[in-house]
Amino acid sequence: MTKFKELSAEEIDRIIEMAWEDRTPFDAILAQFGISEGETIEVMRRNMKRSSFKMWRARVQGRATKHLKKSPEDMDTFKSRMQRGIAMNKLSKR
Repeated sequence: MTKFKELSAEEIDRIIEMAWEDRTPFDAILAQFGISEGETIEVMRRNMKRSSFKMWRARVQGRATKHLKKSPEDMDTFKSRMQRGIAMNKLSKR
């Protein structure tokens, strides 16, 4: 996986955040960072504790919202409601 080595720490942080979000599909990560679902899984595997990765993997396995083709019709954007407040994986103070 050559693209993995080209990612900055901030990009890896954002990919992990997007992958954790239930309503952010893998296609959004592909569109923004150019990495496939398999490469996203590899980024998660390499940058998370084993137990955290296993918990995430079990949660997203087969989840319709993580795949645009399987997702509900009303989900037409990649952004979550909190997207506006996120800046490099730091939530703005409210």
